[in-house]
Amino acid sequence: MAVLIEAISVVVRVASIHDAFAGGWSAFEELIPNATLCCDNEIARVGFMVPADAESFINKLESKGLRFIVDGESVHIVVMEQNRGPMAKCTWAEFGHIDLDGNPDHRIAACRLIDSGEPQLFTPAGWEYESSLSQTYGFVPEGLSEKSLTFLRREGGVDVYLNAMTGKEVFIGRTRDSKADDACGCA
Repeated sequence: MAVLIEAISVVVRVASIHDAFAGGWSAFEELIPNATLCCDNEIARVGFMVPADAESFINKLESKGLRFIVDGESVHIVVMEQNRGPMAKCTWAEFGHIDLDGNPDHRIAACRLIDSGEPQLFTPAGWEYESSLSQTYGFVPEGLSEKSLTFLRREGGVDVYLNAMTGKEVFIGRTRDSKADDACGCA
C-alpha cells in the first residue's frame, strides 16, 4: 500500500503511533491541523505547504512520545518532499513517482513502507488530481520568497501572495499563525 506525497509531507509509522504515541491513534488524529491525512494502515501522512508548519507538527508529535531523527536517521517520523523524497535517511519507507491510473500526464509522488506488497494508493478524503498540488506544484526555495512573492493578505488559513514572475496570486495553506517572512515553501 502507499500514501500520496504532496508538498512537504510528514510520514509516520502507524505501528509507532499505536506503540509509542501517548493516547494512540485517536490522540494522533486530534493533533492533525488540516484535512491532508491519508493512511494505508502501515504509514500515515499529513501534508504542509511551509516548512515551519511541518516543524511545528513534528514538535507536537515528539512531545507525545514519537522520535524524529536520531543519529541522522528517521526513527518514527520522516519528512518527504514531493520532488526530492525523504529529507533524512530512512530505512523503513520508500519514495517514488507513479502515473495515477496509468496516465503519464497525472504523475504523482507516493510513499510506502518498505516491503509492502499492496499496490493501492491512499489519498486524503476528497482529493482529486485536477485540483491538487500534484498538478500545479511550485516550490520557492528558502531565501527566495521575498524576491519572488509579495504578501498580500490572509484569508482564513490561507496566505495570499503576488508572484512577481507571473503576476498571479499564489495561495499557501497554513496551519499556524504565519508571518510573511516565513512564507518559503510550496506555491
